Amino acid sequence: MHREIAIRKAEPADAPAIASILENTGWFPFFNGDTLKQNAGRIGEFLDNAYAEAKSHSAYVAETGEDILAGYVTVHWLPYLFLPAPEGYISEIFVDERYRGEGIGRALLEAVRVEADAKGCSRLMLCNSRTRHSYKREFYQKLGWQERETVANFILKL
Repeated sequence: MHREIAIRKAEPADAPAIASILENTGWFPFFNGDTLKQNAGRIGEFLDNAYAEAKSHSAYVAETGEDILAGYVTVHWLPYLFLPAPEGYISEIFVDERYRGEGIGRALLEAVRVEADAKGCSRLMLCNSRTRHSYKREFYQKLGWQERETVANFILKL
């Protein structure tokens, strides 16, 4: 079933719903030690400060026809010296488990793609865990994304 979906820029008032989506995944130990209100406060402050007037970051939310925030995506517009144009790095894309399979992820990615085209980007990039359901069902590949076989993703915890 594909329900009516509205995509719009995220606002600080969306923070409690975004925090709830993240907490419900159970994937982020950072969220386990704080209350929903504390997590929402951090997210709201971040949306207000980092995304409100920024030209280098964007965040979108997906609302159902019932005004329920069902998912969100964040993207960072990065210039590279080795690319002909900037890259859009999608750092987060999450859809509430209750609404998965209804086209929300696809609609969020399309909103990012439209903005990337308007910014003249050369490509979009994201990381996905091979253990996640979206990877196993080839969600991104079905939308034309290609997995890079020769690139390793490293982190340095600080």
